[in-house]
Amino acid sequence: MTTRRRFLAISAAAVAFPGASVAEPVYTWQGVALGARATLRLTHPDARAISAQVAAEISRLEDIFSLYRPDSSLMRLNRDGVLQAPPFELLECLSLAGAVHRASDGRFDPTIQPLWMCYAEASATGVLPTQDMLTAALSRTGWGRISIGSSGILMQDGMSLTLNGIAQGYIADRVAEMLIAAGLTNILIDTGEFRAVGTHPDGKAWPVRLAAGGEVPLAARALATSAPLGTTFDEAAQVGHILDPRSGRPLQSVWREISVSAPSAALADAFSTAACLYENLEDINDLVAQSQDVRIEAAVAA
Repeated sequence: MTTRRRFLAISAAAVAFPGASVAEPVYTWQGVALGARATLRLTHPDARAISAQVAAEISRLEDIFSLYRPDSSLMRLNRDGVLQAPPFELLECLSLAGAVHRASDGRFDPTIQPLWMCYAEASATGVLPTQDMLTAALSRTGWGRISIGSSGILMQDGMSLTLNGIAQGYIADRVAEMLIAAGLTNILIDTGEFRAVGTHPDGKAWPVRLAAGGEVPLAARALATSAPLGTTFDEAAQVGHILDPRSGRPLQSVWREISVSAPSAALADAFSTAACLYENLEDINDLVAQSQDVRIEAAVAA
């Protein structure tokens, strides 16, 4: 069960085009990206070609990070326990994940995939996992049990990773870099996490509305929101998907949702996920203070 958005949207425009006498029309591309409906709205003389390049880049990154494409780099790592010559993007994302793991005292831990599967498989039969099942799944987790290097990534037997708490933000960052290189300057990317480059074409910050109410003005910055009950494993929608890697169980969170802004969408994504596993705002502020220019934009109590 989920309440998370299932779409991707990108809006971008260049401030001016040399030699242009009239305003460029908005070009709209629609398709599927990140397993969701996708819309790109670009104002640029080469908007059609840029849209195709963006769609291709997202697909290429899915071939690295997806848990649904059977031959993605992540799926091959999870299947074989080893990945030789891993893509740079996977190494970079894992490096960021490791930094947030350390900052959060282990609360952010991509090795929880066996736990997540334990809950998902039990939920499919209408029950929750037993303590024995959780204990078995926990024995196959632990960030310290992974060896990560440019020549290869090695995990102990039975382990598997999920980068769902950081990869969408990372992809938003990579798309932003591509659009900047193409000459676009007023950009808002929504992959479930937001990345703004510059401002809205009217010169004001992009107004990003939060699901729980309120609005965050976003300019040259990223924003991510995590909701402990955004995806749940039970029909009563009380057993959330953000699992505590220390206990193997969802924390009975005091938060409805937490929004974090940061220089990059990957960091905002990971810190917002980790923040949901803290029980008071003071500790969350201590968490984000460990990374430069990361801040809490909203913490809505349950």
